Amino acid sequence: MKARFRKKTNIVNIVVTAVSAMLSVSVMLYAVAHFGVSVAGPELVLNAFYIACLVMMWMYFFNRLTTQQFNYCSTLCLGMTVLLRDILFPPIMANFALHLSCLTLSVILLQMLTFFYARKNWKSYSRANLWWIFIVDALIASIYNYALMLETVDEATAYLMTEIWIRPTITYGLVACFVAETKEK
Repeated sequence: MKARFRKKTNIVNIVVTAVSAMLSVSVMLYAVAHFGVSVAGPELVLNAFYIACLVMMWMYFFNRLTTQQFNYCSTLCLGMTVLLRDILFPPIMANFALHLSCLTLSVILLQMLTFFYARKNWKSYSRANLWWIFIVDALIASIYNYALMLETVDEATAYLMTEIWIRPTITYGLVACFVAETKEK
């Protein structure tokens, strides 16, 4: 199989992203098995979207998907995770200001992904705009992480902190793929 990218930095970015996301998804699948579906059941739906993004990333890396297919499918999967976890079924937070800031950033992220997805000439989307998608996602994860540290810590907290950072990790990999593609073309 022939890899899409030639530069070592692009290859390292994508491989590190995929491996760390696969480990994180594995930890969350273990959490579902450990705590049961009644406690961690919604994580199965999110993990299905994360696994789909990882499979598409590997398929794209090995030239099994075109750039346009990868762009649309991965953006759709990420948008669904933002919609499900952050907007429709947000986690309960004790601090309303943190909850409101996460909700606002999630709506902004969903709009950014929708705008990127809807562009017919998506290669005209600048690298800075792509990196803003990752930055907003990382801000959301940071706020969730901070809110978890403010609340009581139990056995499930470590698993939740792992789950929070899966999507920004995948977003980083996807943005790295898009940026590498625009650089090489």
